[in-house]
Amino acid sequence: MHLVQTMAYVNETPWHGLGNQLAPNQPLEIWAERAGMDWRIEESEVRFVDGNAGLGAIHAFPDQKVLYRSDTKAPLSVVSNRYQVVQPAEILEFYRDLTEVGGFELETAGVLKEGKKLWALARTGQSVSLKGRDQVKGYLLLATACDGTLATTAQFTSVRVVCNNTLAIALGDGTGAVKVPHRSQFDAQAVKRQLGIAISSWDGFMARMKALSERRVTSEGAEAFFRRVLTYQTANTADRPTAKTNDSAVKAVHELFAGRGKGATLASASGTAWGLLNSVTEFVDHHRRARSEDHRRDAAWFGQGAVLKQKAWDEALKLVV
Repeated sequence: MHLVQTMAYVNETPWHGLGNQLAPNQPLEIWAERAGMDWRIEESEVRFVDGNAGLGAIHAFPDQKVLYRSDTKAPLSVVSNRYQVVQPAEILEFYRDLTEVGGFELETAGVLKEGKKLWALARTGQSVSLKGRDQVKGYLLLATACDGTLATTAQFTSVRVVCNNTLAIALGDGTGAVKVPHRSQFDAQAVKRQLGIAISSWDGFMARMKALSERRVTSEGAEAFFRRVLTYQTANTADRPTAKTNDSAVKAVHELFAGRGKGATLASASGTAWGLLNSVTEFVDHHRRARSEDHRRDAAWFGQGAVLKQKAWDEALKLVV
């Protein structure tokens, strides 16, 4: 079963052919309909029935509320009364001025986990071509969840065209995202001001990408890099953390680097630090074991996969300082 409940897209077919294709420059109202985001998150107080047989008195649980879909009435989660809901329409509305006057173009939007998670992704119009053939485009991702798993998150990302690898772009303050916890009201304009929808983040990121594509590495250096990235802490019997390397992942990533990866033979990536980084990002985005393709995508954007890619980025930058 795919976790992508519904999704719309323009341009290339994303992921595994999922979703409804749209012509470019469609109004947000069409996006909402085709992406399955034309419903609201409704709220109701929590009630329960006492007694095992379910025939007892009905009681209220005043500190909690149930969130559910307005269209199907399907329950989404139980949250505290202080929880601030972000509606599906607000995710798309975030992009209205960016697409109408800012030169952005919505590329995908959709619903994960039956409505528990919502996202939209827009191309910023910024791109770079490394050594002439390796194109990387800039995007802005906005996502939220109503099951407690994700703050409303605005995130600049890059997508490497040859392999569809995604990578978070660090903003000027060193963080990769603006996060609004659900105990706060989501203010789209304030988030955009924090993002500083500007070219400065992309320019710095582009300079680093170019430096990585110029940095040559040996096979031994590659092995050492992958072992640094793919080592994690685990507790031994004395409850002391000990480092453990994921040897099967190291082998798989090294094979991607050595020529198996998409774009691995391009001049920008073959035998370079940029190739090291993209071997890890391709492994996370496309090869790492996951319950489904959509679980993998969720992890690659928001979970452990994103953490692993950030670690690879940090380690790669150490090679060019």
